[in-house]
Amino acid sequence: MSTGALERAIRRASAGDAAVPERCGLCDAPIGGAHAHLLDERDDDLLCACRACALLFEREAAGRGHYRLVPDRRIRLAGVRTADLGVPVGLAFFTVRPDGTVVARYPSPMGATEWSVDPAVWTAATAGCAELGSMRPAVEALLVSTVRNGRVRNADEQWLVPIDDCYRLVAVIKRSWTGLSGGRRVWDGVQAFFTGLAEHSDVTDETDRSEE
Repeated sequence: MSTGALERAIRRASAGDAAVPERCGLCDAPIGGAHAHLLDERDDDLLCACRACALLFEREAAGRGHYRLVPDRRIRLAGVRTADLGVPVGLAFFTVRPDGTVVARYPSPMGATEWSVDPAVWTAATAGCAELGSMRPAVEALLVSTVRNGRVRNADEQWLVPIDDCYRLVAVIKRSWTGLSGGRRVWDGVQAFFTGLAEHSDVTDETDRSEE
């Protein structure tokens, strides 16, 4: 995960989108408000994209060269056996590389820590979730959380999200973490993040995920 992209996400979260003007990473045109992102696989970096440049990649799921358009869909999932995946501190996201290998990362005060997932473990843990078969390599992620306010809970969050959402979550944690356990501010920020996912999701399952 690129330090540059992460720092940009932290600046936007701290100052507000309107206070941090963006420019297209390809043509340098100014961008206002919501916009698309491109993943630069060569540098593992996220680039902001104006509408014209995003259109060049919109119909090319495989990308052009080392650039891939980041989709804009958020789907609440069910059926992933998160315990089998081993989710450190109750929060992690998983991406599939173009070669089929699976990489897991968990947000931390230092950024995102990465490790590889055994292919057999990934297949077994996700066998009960058909939607993951449509997850696009590199630019989408399985995001899971089994914590609320820093405590492990019975019900967990399982989402198919754009990879830039994961950058935003890492930025929330890196910006707000205090002490050994993160502090109330960081867990409030994590909860607000997942609340926002629910409000902007494309498909929501009917499972009751309220706290007992």
